[in-house]
Amino acid sequence: MQTYLALLRGINVSGQKLIKMAELKNMFEAMGVLSVKTYIQSGNVLFRSDLANSEEALRERIEDEIAAVFGFQVSVILRTAEEWEQIIRDCPYDTANLKEGESIYVTLLGDRPEPEDLGRIPAADPSLEEYRVNGREVYFLFHQSIRDSKVAASLHKLKTPATTRNWNTMNKLLALARTL
Repeated sequence: MQTYLALLRGINVSGQKLIKMAELKNMFEAMGVLSVKTYIQSGNVLFRSDLANSEEALRERIEDEIAAVFGFQVSVILRTAEEWEQIIRDCPYDTANLKEGESIYVTLLGDRPEPEDLGRIPAADPSLEEYRVNGREVYFLFHQSIRDSKVAASLHKLKTPATTRNWNTMNKLLALARTL
C-alpha cells in the first residue's frame, strides 16, 4: 500500500473549476482509495492505494473520475510520499535563513522537461528570483513576489502539466503524509 499526494491544477481559482473538498474526498473514496485527506481549497489530496500498476495509470484514472463527477478536465500531478520527502530534502535554497520578503515555491511537473523546452524559459532576473530545475520539480527562491516572475509565467513552455505550491504548503503536506 502506497501513500500518494495528488495535486489538482487550477481548481477554485477566480471562480473557475469549483470543487468542494468534501465532494473531492468523497470522489476519491468512491474510487476505492483509503485514508483520504484534503488540505486547503487548492486541490491537495493525500490517500493510500494499491490500485494502480503505474503512476500514469492512477493519474489518468483520477483525471477521468474528476471529469465524470465534476464535468470538467483537471490536470493531476501525482507523487508518492517518498518522492515528496525527497523533494523537500533536495531544495537547493536555505529555507531556514530567508530574508524579509523572500519566499520559496516548488512547481511540480507532470513529466521531466525536454532540454529544448528548458531552453525556452527566460533567464531569471537575479534581483527578483532564482530557480533550479531538478527532475520533475522547479524550485524557486523569490526575493520579492511570485507575481513578478517571468520564469514562473513561462513554465507552460515546458509542455507538461505543472502546479505550484509554496514552501509552507509543501511542508504541511509532508507532515500530513507522515500521518497516513
